[in-house]
Amino acid sequence: MENPSNDQIKKLLETSKTIAVVGLSDNPERTSYQISKIMQESGYRIIPVNPTVDEVLGEKAYSSLLDIKEPIDIINVFRRPEYLPDIAKEAAKTDCKVFWAQQGIVNEEANEYLTEKGFTVIMDLCIKVAHAVLLKK
Repeated sequence: MENPSNDQIKKLLETSKTIAVVGLSDNPERTSYQISKIMQESGYRIIPVNPTVDEVLGEKAYSSLLDIKEPIDIINVFRRPEYLPDIAKEAAKTDCKVFWAQQGIVNEEANEYLTEKGFTVIMDLCIKVAHAVLLKK
């Protein structure tokens, strides 16, 4: 599994507006919350996807990617690797074509499935770090 080039990732981050965050916790101590808050402060619209919460960072939470009615540019996943194939199948039913798994998260089955479906797949990379490094002002 090889991620897109830094140039491709930079262009993706520059052109994206909306990030659906699967597994976004409403606990400010959790990494998913901290990273999503920074991305929100950087100008992205964050859409929480977590069936156990109603709202995170001032945004309504959805139980599933399929419940989101507006366009999504990036699906950012904060779930353990074993959950990725199911999330990938859900992602494939959306109009989004970018699947980003956080640092430390890799699942080859999900990668192959999404690549076949025409997705740009990024795994084992922190979106906040990529944004900070590639979009330096």
